[in-house]
Amino acid sequence: MVIVVRGRDDRLLAFERSDLPGQWQLPQGGLKNGEAPIDAAWRELGEETGLGPSDVMAVAEYPGWVTYEYPAEVRMANGRIGQSQRWFLFDAMRNDVQPQPDGSEFTAWQWVTKAWMLEHAVEFRRQSYELVLSTI
Repeated sequence: MVIVVRGRDDRLLAFERSDLPGQWQLPQGGLKNGEAPIDAAWRELGEETGLGPSDVMAVAEYPGWVTYEYPAEVRMANGRIGQSQRWFLFDAMRNDVQPQPDGSEFTAWQWVTKAWMLEHAVEFRRQSYELVLSTI
């Protein structure tokens, strides 16, 4: 799952990875056995950012799976070819929403424009980000 949190001014929440300082991304995670995609999105959002139903509301789901392949060096490091993801759009319920990054995956956050997010997305994910963010 990939979760896009959109603020009331159309900016998006971006998070800095704890293991790769300076690399920013959207919250994401996997499905547990038997878990519905929207339930996984809510779970991952809560685990990674501390945000929940009093902060955001789910408003849309990208229609279909979005896939990408890892570059060779990532494949060698993690043994996987790539990822297939469902994307969800959540809207902030108020202007003062402030996530609390979990510290293990993310250490910082900021509100950014779509253009900034696309420019700063890691190269092998950029096409997926462009595809989905162009629809919101």
